Amino acid sequence: MSSTNYIIDILLIALVLRQIRVRPLSTRMIVLPAILLAWAFITYFKTFTLNSSDLVLIAVFTVVGIALGTTSGLTTKVWQGPQHVLCQATAVAAATWIAGMGFRLFFQIWANSTSGGNWITRFSLDHHVNSAQAWVTALLLMALGQVAARVGVLQWRLYRFEHTSGSDPQPVYH
Repeated sequence: MSSTNYIIDILLIALVLRQIRVRPLSTRMIVLPAILLAWAFITYFKTFTLNSSDLVLIAVFTVVGIALGTTSGLTTKVWQGPQHVLCQATAVAAATWIAGMGFRLFFQIWANSTSGGNWITRFSLDHHVNSAQAWVTALLLMALGQVAARVGVLQWRLYRFEHTSGSDPQPVYH
C-alpha cells in the first residue's frame, strides 16, 4: 500500500470526526466523500472475470457497507436550528462509520502481510474466489455502499425537514 492509500483511508475515517461538532446539514457534505471515492475507483477498479463466488464476496462486503452507512446516518442527530437544519454525529454514528472504514484500512494492511496474504490465498482457493481484483472490488463497493448510504440517509432527512413542517420522521438522538 502506498502512502496515498493510507491518506485516503484516514481521510475517509476522519470525515465523521468532523461531524461530531454541530454543523449545518447541507448537500455540500457530499462533495469530499464523492471526490475521495471517485479517486479510489479510478485508481483501483479494474475489470476482471467474475464468477459466482466473486459475486457473493462482493455482495457481502457491499451489504455490510450499506448497513454500516445506514446505521451511521440514522443515528446522527438532526434537528431544525434557527437558520439551518443541523446535524451532529452521535457515538453510535461515529463508531459504525469508523468500524467500516477502519476495517477496510486494517484489512488492506493485513492483506499485505505474510499471514494475511496466506489467509486470503487459502480463503480464495477454498471458496473459489477468482482473483485479487474481486477483493479490491469488494472493498471499494463496501466503501461506496457505506458512504452512499450515510449520505443518502442524511440527505433524505434534510429533504424531509425542508419539505415538511420541520419534523423529522426519524428519532432525534440527544
